[in-house]
Amino acid sequence: MTRRQTLFRMLAIQRVLVKYSLDDIIKETHLLRPLRFLFYLVPRRRDRSAPLGERIRLALEELGPIFVKFGQAISTRRDLLPTDIADELAKLQDAVPPFPATEAIAIIDGAYGEPVAEVFERFDREPLAAASIAQVHTAKLKDGPEVVVKVLRPGVQEQIERDLSVLRMLAGLADRYWQHGKRLRPLEVVEEYAHTIIDELDLMREAANAAQLKRNFHGSDMLYAPDIFWDYCRPEVLVQERIYGTPISDMETLRQSGTDFQVLAENGVDIFFTQVFRHNFFHADMHPGNIFVITTDPQRPKYAAVDFGIVGTLSPEDQRYLAENFLAFFDRDYHRIAKLHLDSGWVPEGTRVDQLETAIRTVCEPIFNKPLAEISFAQLLMRLFRVAQRFDVEIQPQMILLHKTLFNIEGLGRQLYPQLDLWKTAHPVLKRWMDEQVGPSAILKDFRENLPQLRDALRELPVIIQRLGDQAAEGRIKMNVQSTELTRMREQFVQQQRQRFWLTAAATGVVAGTLVILFADFPVVGYSLAALGVAAGIAARPRASG
Repeated sequence: MTRRQTLFRMLAIQRVLVKYSLDDIIKETHLLRPLRFLFYLVPRRRDRSAPLGERIRLALEELGPIFVKFGQAISTRRDLLPTDIADELAKLQDAVPPFPATEAIAIIDGAYGEPVAEVFERFDREPLAAASIAQVHTAKLKDGPEVVVKVLRPGVQEQIERDLSVLRMLAGLADRYWQHGKRLRPLEVVEEYAHTIIDELDLMREAANAAQLKRNFHGSDMLYAPDIFWDYCRPEVLVQERIYGTPISDMETLRQSGTDFQVLAENGVDIFFTQVFRHNFFHADMHPGNIFVITTDPQRPKYAAVDFGIVGTLSPEDQRYLAENFLAFFDRDYHRIAKLHLDSGWVPEGTRVDQLETAIRTVCEPIFNKPLAEISFAQLLMRLFRVAQRFDVEIQPQMILLHKTLFNIEGLGRQLYPQLDLWKTAHPVLKRWMDEQVGPSAILKDFRENLPQLRDALRELPVIIQRLGDQAAEGRIKMNVQSTELTRMREQFVQQQRQRFWLTAAATGVVAGTLVILFADFPVVGYSLAALGVAAGIAARPRASG
C-alpha cells in the first residue's frame, strides 16, 4: 500500500467518524485536526439522537476487522464502560453483519474443487455467527456428525493489510514525534499485532492451534476443545465439531441451570495461568463470543472454547520473569518487583530501586484482600501508567497478547463472580509451576534431557585425549618462538588448561552421579558417574615439574 493510499485511508477513517457524529474522537486526532472542517461536508451524516453506543458499534463495523477486534476487546470491560456502550459493543463478539451465503458457498466450492452438496449432507445457508474475520455455518458431514464450517470473509486480507499500513504510519509518527514514543515502542507493538492478525487469516493454522489446545487439556474437567476434521480443512475453510453449550454471556440461562459461578470464575483463572505457564500456549482471543459453558453438571461447569485464530506463547525467560513478578506481587514483595524490573532492563540503569519499590507499593497495596467488585481497575491502570512514565518503563511488545488476554479474563471474572479473589486463586498455580522449574524434579529433568550429550562427550573423551597426546609426541603442537621463558609459560598454560578440563569433568561426574543416585531408578549408573568424577579429580592434581 502506497503512502498516498494510506493517507486516503486515514481520511476515510475520519469520514466514517464524522458520519456517525463521533466528533469528539476527531477532535482528539491531532494529525488531521486542521482538515476536520472538510469532513462536516460528508453527506448522510447521522443524527446525534441515535444512542452513542450504537453509533460507535456501527462505525467500528464499517471501518473493518481491526477496529471490530478493538471493540470486542473493550466490550468485556463493563467496569470501564457505561452499560449502554458495553451492551452495544458486545454485539461485535458474534453479531457482525454477515456476508451473503452465495459468497460463502463459492469460497467453499473453490477450496474443495467440487460443489458443497458433494461434500456435506446438509449445509445451512443461514450463518450461525458472523465475526470480523470469518463467519460460521452449521452443516452435517456425509454419514458423519454435525459440524460448523468457518469461512474467511471475502477480501478480508486486503482490508487488514490496508489498515495495518495506516497503523504503521501512525506508529512511525508517534515514534518520531511523541514524547513517549521511544518508551512505548509503537513500531514494535504494531509489528507484533500485525504478525498475530495475519496468522489469523490462515484457517489451517487455527485448526492446528485447536488440536494443540485439545491435547493440552485432554481429560480435563475444566476446558473442552472441539475435534478438527482435517480432511475438510483448507486455508480459507475450517470444519470442526459443533459445540453445544450456553454462551457465557447468557447469564440468565446459566442461573436457571443452577451454575456454580464461583467455580466457573475460579476455573477460568486456573485455566489461564495453566495455559500461560504449564503449557506455554494460551488462547489469546477470550472474548465472550468465543466461550461456551457446558452445564451437564451445574456444580462442576465446564468451559468450551472456539475460535483459535489467535494464540500466544512466551520465551522461557519471559515466562520466568513474569511468574516471579506475579509471585512477588501476590507476596507483596515490592522490592523484588522493582529489582526484577531493573535486572530485566525494563527500566534504565541507575534507577533507584527503593524509589521504584515505593511507587509500586503505593499503587498496589490498596487493592489487596478486595474482591473484583471493589477494585477500580480503571484507576489502578491510570496510576500504573503514571509510574511507568515516571520511571521510563519500556513497553514489551511480546507481552501484548498476554496483557490483552488477562484483560479479557479479568473482565469475564467480574461478570461471573465479582467476589472472586483473583490473587488467592492464581497463587497456587504459579507456586506449583515455579517449584517445577527450580525444584529437584526440574534438575533431574534437565539432567535426563542432557544425558545423551553427556554420554557422547564421555565416549569421545579418550579419543580426544589420545589425539592430543599423539600430536604432542610427534611435535605437531609447538610454538615457533624458542624463548625459554615463553616455553615455560606455554607449559604452565597447557597444564592449567588440562587441570581445568579434568576439574570440569570431575564436577560433572560427581554432580550427575549424585542426582542419579538420589532421584533415578538406576543407581549403578549413578555410582559409575560419581567414580568417573573422582578419577577425573585425581587426574586434575598438579603434576610435579621436572
